[in-house]
Amino acid sequence: MTLSARTFLFPAATMAALLALSACGKQDESQQAAPAGASTAPATPAPAATAPAPAASAPAAASTTAAAAAPAAPAAAPAAASFKVDTVTLGSVVGNDHKVSKAKTSFAPGDKAIYASVATDGSTPGSNLSAKWTFEDGSAVSDTSKTVATDGPAVTTFKVQNPSEWPEGKYKLVVAVDGKAAATQDFEVKKK
Repeated sequence: MTLSARTFLFPAATMAALLALSACGKQDESQQAAPAGASTAPATPAPAATAPAPAASAPAAASTTAAAAAPAAPAAAPAAASFKVDTVTLGSVVGNDHKVSKAKTSFAPGDKAIYASVATDGSTPGSNLSAKWTFEDGSAVSDTSKTVATDGPAVTTFKVQNPSEWPEGKYKLVVAVDGKAAATQDFEVKKK
């Protein structure tokens, strides 16, 4: 039984390829573990097969550096922070200007609709303004939201209605901006 050179050459070539691939993986790990400000360029030119891995990690380091140099997220936060709820007015009738015609906090069981005029000030490219109406036992009556985009004072109207009579008791309206409570208004339903 004689062994040819091919018998030894194939396993040796396979082993050399596996070692080269495992070495490439270790080089990428060391480059990924380097701090964002550290240079990730290899000391010697990388073979063509490993070129995509450093290129893929280079934009991440560049974007991290760009984010540190020019903070985009904090610039957007003040615009949203300047948008706020000024007043919440409840009533049974709303005019063409979206404002409650006559403010009140006591409603009759037979009132079909209760309106909330939410006056806001400031500017926002698009904030979520929501109104959550609850009964005294904590049960939800209605939960609605609207997207508001404005560059100054605005009025947004919310409406809750009941085709039957409203149960007598105390209610609460919580108005929130982007999920954070901004104003509350208590009201009650009672026979007059």
